[in-house]
Amino acid sequence: MGRKNTDKVVFHQIQVLDAGAKGVSVAKAPDGKVIFIPNVVPGDVVDVQTFKKRKAYYEGKAVKFHEFSEHRIEPICEHFGVCGGCKWQNMKYSQQLYYKQNEVKNHLQRIGKVELPEFEDILGSEKQFFYRNKMEFSFSNSRWLTEKEIESTEDLGNRNALGFHIPKMWDKILDINKCHLQEDPSNAIRNEIRDFANEHNLAFFNPREQSGLLRTFMIRTASTGEIMVLIQFFENDKKNRELILDHLYEKFPQITSLQYVVNSKQNDTIYDQNIKLYKGRDYILEEMEGLKFSINAKSFYQTNSDQAYELYKITRDFAGLSGNETVYDLYTGTGTIAQFVSKKAKKVIGVESVPEAILDAKANAERNNITNCEFFVGDMKVVFNESFIAQHGKPDVIITDPPRDGMHKDVIDQIMKIAPEKVVYVSCNSATQARDLALMDEKYKVTRVRPVDMFPQTHHVENVVLLELR
Repeated sequence: MGRKNTDKVVFHQIQVLDAGAKGVSVAKAPDGKVIFIPNVVPGDVVDVQTFKKRKAYYEGKAVKFHEFSEHRIEPICEHFGVCGGCKWQNMKYSQQLYYKQNEVKNHLQRIGKVELPEFEDILGSEKQFFYRNKMEFSFSNSRWLTEKEIESTEDLGNRNALGFHIPKMWDKILDINKCHLQEDPSNAIRNEIRDFANEHNLAFFNPREQSGLLRTFMIRTASTGEIMVLIQFFENDKKNRELILDHLYEKFPQITSLQYVVNSKQNDTIYDQNIKLYKGRDYILEEMEGLKFSINAKSFYQTNSDQAYELYKITRDFAGLSGNETVYDLYTGTGTIAQFVSKKAKKVIGVESVPEAILDAKANAERNNITNCEFFVGDMKVVFNESFIAQHGKPDVIITDPPRDGMHKDVIDQIMKIAPEKVVYVSCNSATQARDLALMDEKYKVTRVRPVDMFPQTHHVENVVLLELR
C-alpha cells in the first residue's frame, strides 16, 4: 500500500530483495516498479519514503525498519551513511563477495551472451579495512552540517572541514575524524593538518568564491612503509605554505616525500600541474615479489597493494607462460603487470597512452634489472597496428587491463586480426568487459573467469577472464 504525500509516496513493509549498482539496494514497489534504496541490506523489511519517480523506477530512503536482515552488521565507521564511501559496511563480508560475484556473472551472461565456463570463486581481500594506499581529501570553509546541527540553536563555531565530498554535492565537504580505509599515520597526518591550519587561521578553500589557501590533500602509503604527502594550495602564499609544510615534516619525520602544488585554476586535478618537491624525494617505492616500483604523485598504481599482488598472480596464472612467449601488455600503465610476468616470458611489450607512465615503466624496469621488457607510448587504437606487430613480433599472449570504458573497437579488431593463442582480460568494469567479450566471441572462447575483490565495503569488483582461440 502507498499513501501520497505531496509529490512523494510512502511504501510500507517493503522487503529489500537485492544489492544493485553503485552500492544501492533494490526492492519492488506494489505497482511493480523497482525502488532503489541506499543504506539498507537485502533481507531488511522497511517503510520507504520516495523522493524521485521515473517511468521505470523510484528512488527512496528507508524511514522505518520492521525487520533487520540476517546479513546486516553494525558499521564500524562513525561517518557511515553520510560519507559517500564504504556503502556496504553494514553488510557481512561474505555477502558482499556473493553480490560481487553475482554482478560479474549477470553482466557476462546478460550483456556478453557468450558461452561461459563454471566461475572460479571470487578472491576475497584478507584486509577488509585499512587496505587503500592512496587517499585524497578536500578542504572547505563551509563543512556539511548534520540535521542535528542544523536544528541546533548553539553557535557551531568554526565551519572548516578536511574530508570527502558529500555524494552529488560538488561544494559540500564532510569533515572526517577517522577513516577506516588507509592505515595510520594517515588519519593522524590529516587531522594534524586540519588542526594546525585552524590554530593558525589558514584559510580553507571556498569553491563557490574560488578563494582560500588550502585546497586538497593527498597521502600515498606503500607496503615498504614509505609515505608521500602532497598539499594543493589555491593561493601562492609562500610564508603560510612553508609554515604548514615545515610543521608537517617536523611532526612526521617518517614522511618520505613531501610535495606541494599551487593550483589556482577552476578544477583541482593535478595532472596538468607542476608539482614541487619540498622535502625528501619525489617518489615512494612499492615492492612486489622482489620487484620495486617507483610511484610519483601522478602515477597510477592499484590502490590496494596486497590485493594487486593477488590479482597479478591470477593474471600470470591465466596466461600460463612457459618462458618462450612474446607477451603484449596493453594499457600497461607504469608496467607493473608487464614486469611481474616478465620472468616467465621471452619478451614483453607494454603499450600505454600516458607518456609519464611509460617513463616510470622504463625507470622501474631498469631499477629491477629487467631486460626483456620494452615500453611504448601511444593511443592503443593507433599504435597497436600491423607495422608495430611486424617490428616487435606477433604476440603469443595478450594481457589487457583497460580503463572502465573497456577496449576501443579498433583495438578489439586488431586483436582479432593478430589472433594470439590467449588473451587475458583484466577489468574493473565487468559490464564493458562483457560487451568486449561478445565482440570477440567469433574467434575466442572464454575458458576461465575469476572475480577479485579489490575494494571491500564497496560494490566495486575486478574480474579476470581467459580467452583462448577456438
